[in-house]
Amino acid sequence: MKSIFFRLSLIIALCYLGQTNLYAQIRGTISNPKDEPIANATVQVDGSNQGTSTDSLGQFILEEGKTPIKSISIRAIGFQTIKKQLTAADRNNPLNITLQEDNLNLSEVVVSASRYGMERKKAPVIVNVLSPKLFNATQSVAMSETLNYQPGVRVENNCQNCGFTQVRLNGMEGAYSQILINSRAVFSALNSVYGLDQIPTSMIDRIEVVRSGGSALFGANAIAGTINIITKDPVENDWQLKTTNSLIGGKAWDHSLDFNSSYVDNDLQTGVTFYGMHRNREAYDANNDGFSEMTKLKNLTFGSKAFYKPSDFDRITLDLSVLNEFRRGGDRLDLAPHFTDVTEQLRTNSFIGGLTYDHYSKDYKHKISLYSSAQFTNRESFYGGLGGGRTKQDSLLASNSYGDTDDFAMVAGSQYTYTFEKDVLTAGVEFNSNRTKDNIPGYQRLIDQKTHGLGSYVQYEWNILDNLKSLLGARYDYTYVDGNYELAGHQRNSSESFGTFSPRVTLLYDITDYLQFRGGFARGFRAPQAFNEDMHVTSVGGQQVFVLIGENLETEYSNAYTGSLNFTKNFGTTQTSLLVEGFLTQLNNPFTTIMTSEEENLIIEEMRNGTGARVYGSNLELNIAPSSRYSFQAGGTIQRSEFKEAQLLFEGPTANENVSSKRFVRTPNIYGYLNANWKPLEALSLDLTSVYTGKMIVPHLVEPEKMLLKEANDFYEINTRIGYTFSVKKEFSIELFGGVQNIFNAFQKDFDTGALRDSQYIYGPSRPRTFTFGIKLGHFH
Repeated sequence: MKSIFFRLSLIIALCYLGQTNLYAQIRGTISNPKDEPIANATVQVDGSNQGTSTDSLGQFILEEGKTPIKSISIRAIGFQTIKKQLTAADRNNPLNITLQEDNLNLSEVVVSASRYGMERKKAPVIVNVLSPKLFNATQSVAMSETLNYQPGVRVENNCQNCGFTQVRLNGMEGAYSQILINSRAVFSALNSVYGLDQIPTSMIDRIEVVRSGGSALFGANAIAGTINIITKDPVENDWQLKTTNSLIGGKAWDHSLDFNSSYVDNDLQTGVTFYGMHRNREAYDANNDGFSEMTKLKNLTFGSKAFYKPSDFDRITLDLSVLNEFRRGGDRLDLAPHFTDVTEQLRTNSFIGGLTYDHYSKDYKHKISLYSSAQFTNRESFYGGLGGGRTKQDSLLASNSYGDTDDFAMVAGSQYTYTFEKDVLTAGVEFNSNRTKDNIPGYQRLIDQKTHGLGSYVQYEWNILDNLKSLLGARYDYTYVDGNYELAGHQRNSSESFGTFSPRVTLLYDITDYLQFRGGFARGFRAPQAFNEDMHVTSVGGQQVFVLIGENLETEYSNAYTGSLNFTKNFGTTQTSLLVEGFLTQLNNPFTTIMTSEEENLIIEEMRNGTGARVYGSNLELNIAPSSRYSFQAGGTIQRSEFKEAQLLFEGPTANENVSSKRFVRTPNIYGYLNANWKPLEALSLDLTSVYTGKMIVPHLVEPEKMLLKEANDFYEINTRIGYTFSVKKEFSIELFGGVQNIFNAFQKDFDTGALRDSQYIYGPSRPRTFTFGIKLGHFH
């Protein structure tokens, strides 16, 4: 009897042990270096979709199935991702895992490389990120003031009268870059003219910059790359109110008030964030000639972003923004525009909205997204003035220089993502439409343009080996352009449809744990249509300069090649990263503008297809962060941008007076930046930032019939900021801050003067020495 009982007990024990092993639990606690628990950290079983997250005490439990868990990866916002190999002992004892702070943000998730979330370090495409920490260090109020602080990125001001700014990626004009809002291409050509100043940093969570071709994912105009503005998501209950006051050049004030606030319900099923800005900037006259070099600017922006999760597998996101701006430059800004010598005045009202529905399968392998975004803009403009004259004819023409523009852009589509054990498949279809009607009756100027496009794309993330992956993708776009372009009796019509195939191949090879190689090829295109520069009007010699679309334009294509080495290593607690990147972009049928003729009271620039061109060079970036209290970042670009043959820029009265250039104008061969942040005390922060702009050639119309190419000097712009934070209580702090931008007043010294000036003859830093101070209060980090 005892023998039978013993045998039964042994069998039961073995079964129990077998069941225990079959359904073992992996337990543990995740904490930071201060031994504080990290809530909402993600614990993922490597090679599967199984995972969990930590609770408020930093604790987690993973149920082990029939297949033993060999390793897990732990991720948390603001911390470095680590991979943990599990041993037999780990199944019997709770794990205690410490995450180190990610002061270089190498483990943050980005979406611009692949249209779905991916760690920066694991992305086969280089993605640079501009964060609120940088916005704070540079005292940036608007998006245009912060983009210079990445390799290959440069923002320039192109007009004394209206402050038209554009961002150049790898030296190519603004029209070569696709600006996205929450990954949607609704930032139209018209918005690109002045929109960089209209988007406040208070609404931005981060800006993701991808250099080189992105047409394979985002369609037309992404030849130089993409700039993806990700607006703030409601993540936690938070609020912030800030006022910034600047004195420009010792005589012009710039006041701004901005806020953002977020609320998230306790069940994490709903959340909403609000943001806004009011800005009032006085015009600045650098040479005391009575004409502005920086425009008078009034801006009012308000927006919101909300989400609702009907279940754990569904999410609905809604974002809305309203932008209202008034800007004016020229002389005698207190008079009606048509009583002045030169005025460029614009009232812009924009509405931008988007709706997205995401659905996941229960095993999270399948994801379907349906989305639609739209933008509507109305712009009232005045480009004109008396031009220094006082005749009846001058006054009549000036009074007819008012214009009106309506612009509508929308994008709608669906995207499907399937996650295999290792690989990821993405496919989607997208429809986009843009209608622009820009009318200035006094100059018989009309741009009436409709573009429609239907694109389909597919991409495969192929993890070939543990240390080798590739993104293989392609997109086919069917585009229809219908345009009517009129100017002073000249008329152009375009009714063209065409298909474009844009492939992309990228590769990421982890040579060692510290050294990565990335390489890639991408094709891009631009359709023959009016771009942002063509919506802008400038003045020379008291006459207005307009762009007219040329006849028989062909589509512009590009082939872009990139290769880079990225070294990332921790030396103790010090994070380091060094990037060396080479790039080559070949342009076929590039669009160029040529000043061709002078009509009565206006000058015409015609858009034509130029000879082939190429842009090549290197981007370098160094990041060092010994701790959260100190970080250093520096980067630069060395490049050449040139046509295969000298390109005609100005068609003079005779052939001897023609002006041509093989080099791209307004493109320095060397430019770079520096950003250093130091917190000697928990409450005290010190920031030093700098931008270097190298020498470049700049066109200068000394009179309507004569153009010169001048080599502009280089500039070193150095800025400082100091801030001190008073912690009033746990969820309320006050920061006092101040600083000086462009300390040594590196600013253009040879502006044209008077009513007959060439307002496009402007280069270098966007503002002179500027003193800034302000106060920020709320619940912020």
